[in-house]
Amino acid sequence: MAKMVGKGKIPAETEDQQRLRFQVELEFVQCLANPNYLHFLAQRGYFKDQTFINYLKYLLYWKEPEYARYLKYPMCLYFLDLLQYEHFRREIVNVQCCKFIDDQAILLWQHYTRRRTKLLNIGGNGAVNQTDPAASQNGGAPNGMGQKVT
Repeated sequence: MAKMVGKGKIPAETEDQQRLRFQVELEFVQCLANPNYLHFLAQRGYFKDQTFINYLKYLLYWKEPEYARYLKYPMCLYFLDLLQYEHFRREIVNVQCCKFIDDQAILLWQHYTRRRTKLLNIGGNGAVNQTDPAASQNGGAPNGMGQKVT
């Protein structure tokens, strides 16, 4: 028999139930990183349901480092924060808003990847990493112009 807790004598979760809830909430929170999924939820009226809004508030515990370390898509925390605001919940139902956010995310990822690659090819002191043969042939400059790209 399950252990009873609280005033209303609600049965405590077993370890398996806690693990399952953790996995389900982790998966749901990470889905919030997808603007198209947010648009889907908005179209179906989830963001008008106070119970669902309270659930989104409850999920803010994922911002704590002990939980955030399990996230694969940290952008979901940014959207979880935005979903706390009624104005954002109203706007995400608009397909143009969703498309704009989606486009901005793609641009961020594209430029982040390019910047990260450049930083990995340049040493911490500003010198070009000598494992890049193109840079060493061009006077230490990755752009082939004899100057470092800034």
